[in-house]
Amino acid sequence: MTTATGVGSWPGTSAREAVRAVRDLLGADGLPYLPETPGRGPGADLVGRGAGLLVELPVDLQPMGWRFVDRPGRDAARTAALLTEDLDELAEAYDGYAGALKVQVCGPWSLAASVWLARGERALTDPGARRDVVSSLSAGVAGLLARVRSLVPGAELVLQLDEPSLPAVLGGWLPTASGFGKVAAVDPQEVRAGLREVVAAAGATPTVLHCCAGDPPIPILRDVGATGISLDTSGLRARTWEGVAVALESGMTLYAGAVPTAEAMPPAADLARALERRWADLGLDPATLGAVVISPSCGLAGLPVAEAVRRQTLAVEVARRLGDIAATN
Repeated sequence: MTTATGVGSWPGTSAREAVRAVRDLLGADGLPYLPETPGRGPGADLVGRGAGLLVELPVDLQPMGWRFVDRPGRDAARTAALLTEDLDELAEAYDGYAGALKVQVCGPWSLAASVWLARGERALTDPGARRDVVSSLSAGVAGLLARVRSLVPGAELVLQLDEPSLPAVLGGWLPTASGFGKVAAVDPQEVRAGLREVVAAAGATPTVLHCCAGDPPIPILRDVGATGISLDTSGLRARTWEGVAVALESGMTLYAGAVPTAEAMPPAADLARALERRWADLGLDPATLGAVVISPSCGLAGLPVAEAVRRQTLAVEVARRLGDIAATN
């Protein structure tokens, strides 16, 4: 049955309100998730939360962003406290819950692109630092999943690895600290191996790779052991859609970011029909639309709360309409 979820972030500065809003919107008709609330400040954002999960790689916050340090300090303590607050609210809101529940984590390559070494360059520039980030994040992911399972024992967890910087990592597009050069591209085989290691750390937990870039590296995303791919489907090229079709035919699940987050909201029927037409163009069985998960195209943290609710509600309605289409085929 077609279902709906969100990418991960939510507006506001209250973990309790965010967790309960997502639960109320998706707990009965979708795939609820542990929201990120970057409005609470550093450490509640995607990169900060991911850096806080690193095992034995402490970080602190500098004007350039998160940086590796010798020992944890106040910034690391604040980040850990924010995650604990999130998990406490999750445990209370989902007391007695039985069903799917998604947790988002910054992927290893976007994390290595965003965290800085003590000498003032991105961790991505150093092969040893890259290996450390992959290994440390793998341990952190395993620990996070174990914590969530202990707090919501009835939950069937889904892990989402967010990799917004992956195309830039592969293409060598990230600027150096000076701004006058570019960080060298990372070999695709190393990227694959790093993603495989983090996916493997999730064990039997279904894992979804999310990349909101306009030209996501589909061959890599479908070749690292993940069970699903999450994409902004509003602007994918025909060539990219062909790669998506290959992933679907191999058994992966598409998390389609079909609901716009910045533009005007089309009717749910129009968004559902657009995906139905794309399925027809690709020669896919329309009955398989029933396996698609619908989400907004991006996180919702930049919107007013009422607008975030509208967009998330629209994703639920699009999912229902796609489910009806699939059921008639």
